[in-house]
Amino acid sequence: MVKTNKGWNISANIVMVLLSFLALAPFVLLIIASLTDENVAMTYGYSYFPQKWSLSAYQYIANQSARLGRAYLMTIIVTAVGTSVGVMITALLGYMLSNKDLPGRGLLNLYVVFTMLFNGGLVPTYIMYVKTFAIKNTIFGLLVPNLLCSAFLVMLVRNYFENSIPRDLYEAARIDGASEFQTFFRVALPLSTPILATIGLMMGLAYWNDWQNGLYYLSDQSANLKTIQNILNDINTNIAYLASNSNASGVNVASLPTQTARMAIAVVGILPILVIYPFFQKYFAKGITMGAVKG
Repeated sequence: MVKTNKGWNISANIVMVLLSFLALAPFVLLIIASLTDENVAMTYGYSYFPQKWSLSAYQYIANQSARLGRAYLMTIIVTAVGTSVGVMITALLGYMLSNKDLPGRGLLNLYVVFTMLFNGGLVPTYIMYVKTFAIKNTIFGLLVPNLLCSAFLVMLVRNYFENSIPRDLYEAARIDGASEFQTFFRVALPLSTPILATIGLMMGLAYWNDWQNGLYYLSDQSANLKTIQNILNDINTNIAYLASNSNASGVNVASLPTQTARMAIAVVGILPILVIYPFFQKYFAKGITMGAVKG
């Protein structure tokens, strides 16, 4: 039995190492492609062992360092504020729905789940945000659309509060005279690190990678509010435009890193996430597992 378990563990570790390698391989190729010479990439395609290396793609991006620095700062602010507020709103709603004594709990749960299946559509949503909330060309255009709770995350939090925290702790707090807010902040939240880290990571990724809100709700007059994803998308668009209109623009297409610049743009966009993710991974796996259990 011991030999069988040992052999199984070795086999499982080998499989996981291979799967990990397959998961990392595209990111390694992305970074190598961004460091490949443009002519080599155009002639031979992307390779893990390029014939010639070049930093021209990053030099092209660095020429717009002022815009990129401002965009990075705006992205960090939007991600930090949006994630913090979004986690708190989601946790509050999830805690409320986990209370089995809440009047109308079934109807409220149905209302939240309904939004997972249907939405109002892009045009009505845009009109509501622009006309009613007046978020166009403001920082709220980057915050509010993603701030309104994701029903999936609400259900994760609700299940965690309902099944992973003993009800006796809630009852003990109420017997000691704690209000619902005191019970939430002093009992529920301190015991909810895994699920809060999980939904925080999901929300943070959504805010960091978001470019649609900037496209919809920011015009050229609000360029100072654009995030890194919007700026990188603008750079990519400008490269494509200059390459397709080289005769009219008078730009030498050969000097433009059209292919490798796209790879470099992707690296610049995802590198912070790749650095931060390992610190949240242990909470992510635990939070997803425990939040998905339905009692």
